[in-house]
Amino acid sequence: MPPSDRVIPATAAPGSEAVRVAVASLIGTSVEWYDFFLYGTAAALVFNKLFFPQLDPLTGTVAAFATFAVGFIARPIGGIIFGHYGDRIGRKTMLYITLLIMGLATACIGLLPTYGAIGIWAPILLVVLRLAQGFGLGGEWGGAVLMAVEHAPANRRGFFGSFPQIGAYIGLLLSTLVFRYFSKMPEETFLSWGWRVPFLLSFLLVGVGLYIARLGGTDTQVAAVVLVAQIVMIPVALAAGRLCDSWGRKWVLGVGFVVLPVRIFLYSLTSDPRVL
Repeated sequence: MPPSDRVIPATAAPGSEAVRVAVASLIGTSVEWYDFFLYGTAAALVFNKLFFPQLDPLTGTVAAFATFAVGFIARPIGGIIFGHYGDRIGRKTMLYITLLIMGLATACIGLLPTYGAIGIWAPILLVVLRLAQGFGLGGEWGGAVLMAVEHAPANRRGFFGSFPQIGAYIGLLLSTLVFRYFSKMPEETFLSWGWRVPFLLSFLLVGVGLYIARLGGTDTQVAAVVLVAQIVMIPVALAAGRLCDSWGRKWVLGVGFVVLPVRIFLYSLTSDPRVL
C-alpha cells in the first residue's frame, strides 16, 4: 500500500477559520520571538554587568552570551516533546502551554535578583530561565506552523505556513525597538530597573495565550512527521534522486556540503538581534 494511502487526510478549515488560525500563529510566534531575542540584546548590554560582575568585562560578556546560547540547546528538546504530545493531545493545547512557559520565564527574568543580591545563584537561575525560554519556543514554533498548515486550504498551505515565519522577524523588530527605547535612560537608572521593563511586559503574553486558545480553530489530529513528509520531504527526496541520476552522487553531496554552512551562517545571523 503506498504511504499516501495510510495518511489520515487533514480536513481543511473554512477560509475564515484558516485566516484566524494563521493570524493566531503569527501573533503567538511574534510574542515568543520577542521574548527570545530580547534576551540576546540584554546579554550584550546588561547581563555581563549585573550577573557576572566578578569577571572582567570581556569575559563577562562571553559568559552572558554563553547563557544566550543555552536557549538554542533547549529548543530541539522542546520541539520533540511538545510535537509528540501535540499529536496525541492537540496542537492548540500545546501552543497554549508553550506560550505560557515562554511568557512566565521571560517575566521572571525581569524579576530576577542580580549577583549583588544573591551571589552565584543569580547566573544559575538566569540559565534555568533561559532553558525554559528555549524549551517553550521549540515547542511553540513547530506547533504554530503545523496549526497554520493543517487548517489551510490544500492549495494554500505554503502561504498560510509562512505566517509563523513572519512572526519571527516581527518579534526581532519589536524586541530591538523596545530595548532601544528603555536604553535611552540614564545608565544608572537603566541598570537599576529600566532593563527589567521589557521583560516584565511579557506578562501580557499570558493574556495573549488565552486569546490564542480562543482564536485558534479546533485541533486536527494529523501526525506531524507524516504531514511534513508529504509536503516537504517526499518532493525533496525525489528531486535529490533525479539529480543523483543526472549529475552523479558526488556532485549532489558536494553541493549539499556547500549549502549547509551557508544556511547555518544565515540562521546564526537571523538569531542575533544586533544585526539590525
